Amino acid sequence: MEKLINFLYDPSLLVTVLTAVAAFATIIAIAMPMFAGDRLGARLKSVSNRREELRAKQRESYNKEKKPQLRQDPAGVMKRVVDDLNLRQLMEAPNTKMKLSQAGFRGQSPIVTFMFVQFALPIIVCAMTVIYLFVINDHGYTAPMRIALSFGGLLAGYYLPSVFLSNIIQKRQASIIKSFPDALDLLLICVEAGMSIEAAFNRVGKEVGEQSVELAEELGLTTAELSYLQDRKIAYENLALRTGLPGVKTVCTSLTQAERYGTPLGRALRVTADENRTMRMMAAEKKAAALPAKLTVPMILFFLPVLFVVILGPAAISFM
Repeated sequence: MEKLINFLYDPSLLVTVLTAVAAFATIIAIAMPMFAGDRLGARLKSVSNRREELRAKQRESYNKEKKPQLRQDPAGVMKRVVDDLNLRQLMEAPNTKMKLSQAGFRGQSPIVTFMFVQFALPIIVCAMTVIYLFVINDHGYTAPMRIALSFGGLLAGYYLPSVFLSNIIQKRQASIIKSFPDALDLLLICVEAGMSIEAAFNRVGKEVGEQSVELAEELGLTTAELSYLQDRKIAYENLALRTGLPGVKTVCTSLTQAERYGTPLGRALRVTADENRTMRMMAAEKKAAALPAKLTVPMILFFLPVLFVVILGPAAISFM
C-alpha cells in the first residue's frame, strides 16, 4: 500500500498525467468546432420543410383532395411499441406536444420517441440498478435498502426525459430572449420602411440567424404561417406558444390587436421593443445583484485558505 501511495504521489507521474490531460483537452478544443456542423443550415432546412407542409395543406383545402403529407408518420420499433401498449393515452400529458414544440421538436416522430423513451428508460435504469446492487456490489446495504434504491432508479428513469426536455427549453428560451429586443428593432425598421409584415419577418429572420439560430427558426416558421394560414392571429398565437416567453406573447398580442383595430404596426412594435429591452436589462441586473451571494462559498473555499497561507506562511516558517 505504501508503494502504491508513493507511486501515485511521484512528481514525474503527476507531471506526465497533467501533460496528457492538457494535450487531450487541447485536441478536443480544436476538434469540437469541426464536428459542430452547420446548425443554422439545419434549422433553415427545418423551416423549409414546415413551409412545404403548410403549402401542401393549403392546396389540399383548395382542391378537396387527399394528398400525401410531406412529413410521414414515424415507423419502426418505437411506433409499434407505443401503439401496441397505447402509451399515448396512458402517459402523454396535455402539454407534452407544446413542450416538445418549445424545445424545437415538431411533428409526430418526436412525440413517439419521447413516449417510448419515457416508457423504456425507467425499466433500463431500474434493471441496471438491480444488477449492480444485487449481483456486482451491494456496498453493504441490506435487502430493503437495495430494493428502495431500485425503485429510486425507476423514478429517476421516468423523470429524466422531462428534466432533459426542460433543460433544452430553458436554453432555447434564453437564446431567444437574448436576441429578441434587437430583432424587434430590426422588425420596426423594416415595417416603417414600407415592407409587409411577412417580408419583415423573413428579412429579420435572415439577419438574426448569426446571433440566435432558434429565433431565426421561429421567425421563419411564422413567415410561412403568415403566408399560408387564412387567419394571421393563428400564426401569432403559434409563435407565442412555440416560444413560451411572456415578452414574445406580448408582442404577438400587440400585433394581433394592431391588425384587428387598424392601428399602426410601427407604434406597437416600438412600445414592445422598449418593454423587452427593459426586461432584458432587469434580468441582467438581477444576475449582477445575485453575484456577491454566489461568490461567497467559492471565496471561503478557495480564496481565503490561499490568502491565509500567503500571510501566515512566512511567520510560521520563521517561528519553526
